Amino acid sequence: MSRPKTIFCDLDGTLTEHPNSGNNDITRYDLEQNMKVLSGTKEKLWEWDGKGYNIILTTGRKEGMRKSTEEQLRKAGIIYDQLVMGIGGGDRVLINDKKPDGRVAASVINLNRDEGVKDVKI
Repeated sequence: MSRPKTIFCDLDGTLTEHPNSGNNDITRYDLEQNMKVLSGTKEKLWEWDGKGYNIILTTGRKEGMRKSTEEQLRKAGIIYDQLVMGIGGGDRVLINDKKPDGRVAASVINLNRDEGVKDVKI
């Protein structure tokens, strides 16, 4: 019996339109604005949830922005199990062990900004 998968998914530019799209100063965008959910995002999250996957959202947003971010997510209808904040905007590296049978238990999918997850196959 296999265990449910855990999906770590970035927020801005992956599930929602990146707030910096169209300008150059992300530090000045209005955190109280409504998120622009990318096409197919909600449906994909519900699909994964229906399969029992754990959905962990990650974001470079500061921990002090948690309340406003959680409110934006609620208003946008984005479901998740956990929200990990403050991971910065640099490259992200996942380090994981192989299973005893040699199976690689981690993978990565890189998307173009604001492309969305609707066509992601897991």
